Amino acid sequence: MKIGILDIQGSVTEHLEMLNKIKNVEAVLVKKSEDLKEVKGLIIPGGESTTIGKLLRRFGLRDEIIKRVKKGMAVWGTCAGAILLAKKIVGKENADSLNLMDIVVERNAYGRQLDSFETQVEFDCGIGGFGYKCPAIFIRAPKILKAEKSVEVLAKYKDEIIAAREKNMLATTFHPELTEDEKVHKYFVEMCRK
Repeated sequence: MKIGILDIQGSVTEHLEMLNKIKNVEAVLVKKSEDLKEVKGLIIPGGESTTIGKLLRRFGLRDEIIKRVKKGMAVWGTCAGAILLAKKIVGKENADSLNLMDIVVERNAYGRQLDSFETQVEFDCGIGGFGYKCPAIFIRAPKILKAEKSVEVLAKYKDEIIAAREKNMLATTFHPELTEDEKVHKYFVEMCRK
């Protein structure tokens, strides 16, 4: 099964390395709309949301991603990717959102680069609730301020939503690709299989 990684800016290599560890998955770098035709899912990596949003338009990917997700392609946004999936973004600068997921996201909600941190969170990876401990790295991370009823909360940090799923869409405000733990990537692979 082929899973794409948006390859225009951000933590592309780290996601590629994680997917390459998972059996029966072929990671594909997505740089143009034609690359989307062969993938079952797409990862929008962490990076700079304003830049990624502009590049999605410039490379003609924005509308194609929206169309494919609405037709059922799985999509996962990490950090900046989560911002881009949101229907509403709050913060000083606005990003060119894909307007897909029923969440409200605040950009850089934990502070600047110096305020980055690593912790452990409980992630609901579908094995019976919030039992799985998962390393979580936050770098200029957003917060999910609100999730509508259609959105399932998968993880929280200090009562704040940091991972959520709505149908075929997954958003994490932290960076699983910067750890050695493959569980969140495996969770997304299962989303793509379904």
